[in-house]
Amino acid sequence: MQYREITRDKLNVSLLGLGCMRFPVLEDDNSRIDVDKATLMVRHAFDKGINYFDTAYPYHGGESEAFLGYALEGIRREDYHLATKSPVWLMENHDDFMRYLDEQLVNLKTNYVDFYLFHALNMDSFKKIKSLEFEKFVNQAKKEGKIKHIGFSFHDELPVFKEIIDYYPWEFCQIQLNYMDVDYQAGLSGLEYARNKGIDVVVMEPLKGGKLANSPDDVLQVWNKAKTSRTPVQWALNWLYSLPGISVVLSGMSTMDQLDENIRISSYDNSMSLDDMDIVKEAADIYRSRTKVDCTGCKYCIPCPQNVEIPNIFELYNNAHVYGTMEESINSYSSLVKKESDSSKCIECGLCEEKCPQNLRIIQYLKEAKSDLYR
Repeated sequence: MQYREITRDKLNVSLLGLGCMRFPVLEDDNSRIDVDKATLMVRHAFDKGINYFDTAYPYHGGESEAFLGYALEGIRREDYHLATKSPVWLMENHDDFMRYLDEQLVNLKTNYVDFYLFHALNMDSFKKIKSLEFEKFVNQAKKEGKIKHIGFSFHDELPVFKEIIDYYPWEFCQIQLNYMDVDYQAGLSGLEYARNKGIDVVVMEPLKGGKLANSPDDVLQVWNKAKTSRTPVQWALNWLYSLPGISVVLSGMSTMDQLDENIRISSYDNSMSLDDMDIVKEAADIYRSRTKVDCTGCKYCIPCPQNVEIPNIFELYNNAHVYGTMEESINSYSSLVKKESDSSKCIECGLCEEKCPQNLRIIQYLKEAKSDLYR
């Protein structure tokens, strides 16, 4: 296993971290972790050198933290690093910060968390934690030894990321990044911005929720042009491992085979050449050529007066064609139908098109998405 340093304390962390939101489950129920299989995975990960375990209050229907506490029980606490996140959407007053942290410590069977993050910050949730004086909570929790290092995970646009970074002396942050998301949310620009500020970066979604794990034939042909042979997963992980400023890459693995493959890839340095980087860009361009709607997810089009989830619909529509996830997209679209927030609720008022900075033909695209995804 490769290791890198993180925070000013120069802690040694495994380059591959275990994301604890996609454990094997029973009867397709995300809240019912298959304890036997998942425990074997956690123990195997530790035995093979993974020492960074990342969970959160809502993962697996709220069961991930308690399971991880059980699975790691008996391992010397100083031999692994534990990361979890404050459920900021549940905070109603300042005291809730500590109340939820104490609950998490009980579930995790530990006295402290090595890396504590404010979960999924965006502009609204950042304003909220500022109004609730999160800084005082951090100071108190650190003084009491309940958290060692403070950071945040992020889901918004780059200007918001920069504002959050500049506001507080964070020790690390967590962003979504892969070779398809270079300009999405914080993206590569955010990685560089954090790096220049001396803030370490943990990466999530390196395989874009598994979408980059299996390449179509035309992308495989691009991979095969390279001098170094790599699997699609290797291409995705090695691309990230070759970028400066990344301390940990989190992968949410659901099977022992996935875990072993990722461990193998992360156990030796296979940095990419400039030619390799060009090949990754060529593969990404092929994927992007299949995009149906050039939606950036800026959300200027919402809220829709009819509650149509426009950006969500376009993401499902694009994913179905870009990554071949048609069945998954159809199932997700069915959920929107049940919520009465699908394309059929559009009354063609045109308000969304007036607000769209990309000047997209949103009404027409909603019809096309419905034609593809409604069953």
